[in-house]
Amino acid sequence: MNNQSTTNSARGAKKVAFGLTSRDFTILAMLLALEIILGLWNIPMPAGLSITFNMIPVAIAAIAVGAKGGAIIGGAFGLISFLQAFGIMGSSGLGIALMQEGASPVLMFIHRFGSRLLDGLALGYIFRALRKQNVYVGCAVTGFLAAFLNTLLFMSTLVWFFSGMPTMQSGMAGRAFFAYIVAAVGVNGLVEMAVSTVLTGAIGAALYKAGFLREAR
Repeated sequence: MNNQSTTNSARGAKKVAFGLTSRDFTILAMLLALEIILGLWNIPMPAGLSITFNMIPVAIAAIAVGAKGGAIIGGAFGLISFLQAFGIMGSSGLGIALMQEGASPVLMFIHRFGSRLLDGLALGYIFRALRKQNVYVGCAVTGFLAAFLNTLLFMSTLVWFFSGMPTMQSGMAGRAFFAYIVAAVGVNGLVEMAVSTVLTGAIGAALYKAGFLREAR
């Protein structure tokens, strides 16, 4: 079966639930497993932050399945991140420190789950617009924006919700909102964006050549 017939078959696949096909659920199940594995592994950095590559499966889901797929895997990433603030499925040094200082669990949920869900949802629409120009460039740019938007949303809500907490006060050391974000992100953000751009671009291109990409929904 050639790429064109594979693509046409994917487009005509019967929807199982929530507007998704069995193919979509298979892809999402594999990406969810990868998301869980990545959630248990990170590179610790100063100030309780870490370098993670959890946005790569989110970007791939947005590319292969669309906005719904991006939101599902993004939500899974966010839920894992939220649980890690309680020492479940790994641990987040910063999240645990904030919770021990009395941070609101509701705000923590919005901060960690909401930002990743929104990121994944946005990536699906971003790729749909970009692929009209060039699929390969669209995959790479989607990978870059996956890490960039994750960093932007995560750090912005972190400062917005928790800037008054002792841990944040110590880390900010009197710096302004954006000055702290730039200083805190530093190498973390640059490494995550570079790796996400390269890997998402390569994986997305491979999926396209194999005929697994459809019109992003």
